Amino acid sequence: MAINKEVLKTRSLTAVVFVAVMLVGLFYNEWSFIILFTIIHFGGWYEFIKLMRKIHGHKYLPYCLLGLVYITMPLLMLYHLGVTISASHINLDSIDLANPYRVNIGFSALLPAALIFSIWINDTMAYIVGSLIGKTAFSKISPKKTWEGTAGGAILCVIVIGLLGYFIPVAKQIAVQHWIAIAAICAIFGTAGDLLESKIKRMANVKDSGSFMPGHGGFLDRFDSLLIATPFVWLYVELVV
Repeated sequence: MAINKEVLKTRSLTAVVFVAVMLVGLFYNEWSFIILFTIIHFGGWYEFIKLMRKIHGHKYLPYCLLGLVYITMPLLMLYHLGVTISASHINLDSIDLANPYRVNIGFSALLPAALIFSIWINDTMAYIVGSLIGKTAFSKISPKKTWEGTAGGAILCVIVIGLLGYFIPVAKQIAVQHWIAIAAICAIFGTAGDLLESKIKRMANVKDSGSFMPGHGGFLDRFDSLLIATPFVWLYVELVV
């Protein structure tokens, strides 16, 4: 399957903007973090409501309430990951008494950022590898996914995050094997989240959950993997790290 150059160009340009917005939201301060994920929360829930209305008609309300819990809990866990990791691995030499949060915001947001970028790397590499050498269909739910692309995305995700965890100084406060494990969890459960959303979209008979990101679809199209992977990363951090 050849790469569609126009689609790849659109996806790449949108991804650059996406990364810039996510970096500002994650690392600027605590309010930018909260605002960013509040927007993601309500954007995802709004799209979920539309999908449930298409699938269940006038009986969609109970599913929308379930969706509210489904979207809220992972984002709360994502925030908790940053706070917990920051508190348990704080470097006293780096504290600025005038603004301790801002000094430590890099590490506070490091784990949420790693989770998000793991998923982004996995998705992007799976698309590229699958487009270049993909031949074997991965699932009937998402016919364009291939085993080659899925495996390639996961492997490259683990390699990249492992290298970043090894070479970035602030990341060394967590052992590199934990970064590798987190990347693997993101790749596995992120793919599961993508398949779950694909199934919901097929039931609703739509291609994308929304259109706020050209080439990437809507909020759920971009963050479906995050909503499933986050609880499992949270469990790993709470029980192992």
